Amino acid sequence: MESNDSSYVSSPEAPRRRSPPPPKSPTSDSAEKQTYIRFLVSNAAAGSVIGKGGSTINDFQSQSGARIQLSRNQEFFPGTTDRIIMISGIFDDVLKAMELVLGKLLSELRSEEGSDAEPRTRVKIIVPNSSCGGIIGKGGSTIKSFIEDSQAGIKISPQDNNFYGFSDRLVTLTGTLDEQMRAIELILSKLSEDSHYVQSINAPFAYPVAHHNSMGYGPSAAVGKFQNNKEDHFDSMTIGVSDSHIGLVVGRGGRNIMEISQVSGAKIKVSDRGDFMTGTTDRKVTITGPPRAIHTAESMIMQKVAYAAEKAMD
Repeated sequence: MESNDSSYVSSPEAPRRRSPPPPKSPTSDSAEKQTYIRFLVSNAAAGSVIGKGGSTINDFQSQSGARIQLSRNQEFFPGTTDRIIMISGIFDDVLKAMELVLGKLLSELRSEEGSDAEPRTRVKIIVPNSSCGGIIGKGGSTIKSFIEDSQAGIKISPQDNNFYGFSDRLVTLTGTLDEQMRAIELILSKLSEDSHYVQSINAPFAYPVAHHNSMGYGPSAAVGKFQNNKEDHFDSMTIGVSDSHIGLVVGRGGRNIMEISQVSGAKIKVSDRGDFMTGTTDRKVTITGPPRAIHTAESMIMQKVAYAAEKAMD
């Protein structure tokens, strides 16, 4: 439930009050409308939400009346290694399901830490960029009121232009479960008034991948995405990366290459020092996996190469 927020833009926080007001119920009309919410969960924690043979998620759906969907293993939100949970249904059912899921994640965290005290955790909600204005309000007035009302910290990430076709932002809520749920109720109530947001409930549950140019070294970006068609066919391809650029591709302690492998779902092997492509000083980078995974990994590697080449020219 918790991860680094260093890149986030924090909304101005109002002074906290000692006792928050009782939750306000949405109007009967909005309570009956279909709505949805998407948020992130770590790949490791996703298993506890699903349960053995899907038992936990089925139980949560029965208790709440909402539909709960998860992205597949290794299918992550762009730029992260977090999977996506989408809860859809009428307003109250969505809130009930959200509370069940967050409560489960919180109980797992408590058991790991061996503490009965309720920690202040983080949950990251995915919101279309076009709908963020309604949450912020004029001069930040709406988000300030939400912070004061819920007692939760609320931060909205800047729009990320690094990923082609990507128009979602993250709204991070920090607090106890009760504080987070109050903030979620306020935010979802506001989002449910936005016709564009409500209509996007049926949008494809996926993120696009940009194609790099035929030379492979032009500007490119790849993102984790959902692969709706199961791909059992595995291929392997080897590309050459200049020995002077391989360090940035691999990253310190192999961090970059591990991230590329996790996001794409492909296995990546870099040749040893001195083991070059024939007739060159390019190191061999072998990518293995389904065709789409290979393409994603290749695009991400070439993006790193292009960045390394630009740095070398500066």
